[in-house]
Amino acid sequence: MKPKVYVYRGCDTCRKALKYLAEQGVDFQEIPIREQPPTKAELKRMLAIYDGEIRRIFNTSGMDYKALNMKDKLPSMSADEALTLLNQTGNLVKRPFALTDKGGAVGFKPEEWAKLF
Repeated sequence: MKPKVYVYRGCDTCRKALKYLAEQGVDFQEIPIREQPPTKAELKRMLAIYDGEIRRIFNTSGMDYKALNMKDKLPSMSADEALTLLNQTGNLVKRPFALTDKGGAVGFKPEEWAKLF
């Protein structure tokens, strides 16, 4: 599978990740996360990569997360409810959100991405 990288162009971290991938010569599919959030299947896969820690795949510093009071709501939500919300609201997904044959990662840490790509 061609690696998928969900990004928001206005995000500095996403721009750093895209620059990194370009410098490494990685062929990938860039997807706008706001317009086309990850599928529920992709979100479930990422959740498994992070050992079921749902909070790790949420953009906890984002305005939508704060406006929806997710800090208080998330602990009482089922995983399915949380994944549905992420699938419907790309702004809530931590970005960049990258999936490859090897695994996946949210956020950008060059040492993690070196292993992933």
